[in-house]
Amino acid sequence: MLPIAILAGGLATRLRPVTGTVPKALIDVAGEPFLAHQLRLLRRQGFERVVLCVGHLGEKIQAFAGDGRAFGLHVEYAFDGPQLLGTAGALRLALPMLGDAFAVIYGDSYLPCDYRAALQAFRDSGHLGLMSVYRNEGLWDTSNVEFAGGRILAYDKANHTGAMRHIDYGLGVFQRAAFDDVPAGQPYDLAVVYRSLLRRGELAAWESPERFYEIGSVEGIGDLGEFLKS
Repeated sequence: MLPIAILAGGLATRLRPVTGTVPKALIDVAGEPFLAHQLRLLRRQGFERVVLCVGHLGEKIQAFAGDGRAFGLHVEYAFDGPQLLGTAGALRLALPMLGDAFAVIYGDSYLPCDYRAALQAFRDSGHLGLMSVYRNEGLWDTSNVEFAGGRILAYDKANHTGAMRHIDYGLGVFQRAAFDDVPAGQPYDLAVVYRSLLRRGELAAWESPERFYEIGSVEGIGDLGEFLKS
């Protein structure tokens, strides 16, 4: 099983003032810190190695999860340092821990999908990267992917079109070489990496039939809590 990175370095400004002292990964969901639910899910899916990319209040995340043994995992940490590096910048920093190929999820996403199927689709494609997508129809968040015939035709988080019925689901898989153009030690967004791979014909796709859950909003926290209790 490939290692998986969790991008948990953001400021979580939408959830302030709570996230002024508590990192988003440790917000209470259904009676436990969110990260506990996320790590247990990854272990059930067969992952063994996790790299937490942290920044804001990252030391609290490290104090909670430790080396991961409590969750049956081996957990390492990549700290942004004095400057937040963004999603791709954080992954660029963590590459020595992640090796030649790895999966990645966002630190505020709970994705109850078949991770092994996504990883197999990545291997079968032979591409540098894979984006998982979900037919969202603008329901859970703004759809940002045009997807047809098993292929991503367009992806843009800022400029949405009527043909965009799907959304970036939040699970990516990459070869290390996908980050060759990401500058070290500088802020860089993962969306830019995805768009670059798409232009070069190096972005595969896997469609999840399961909806995503997120804790980026009070409503999202409530939805996930209900799902976990069920």
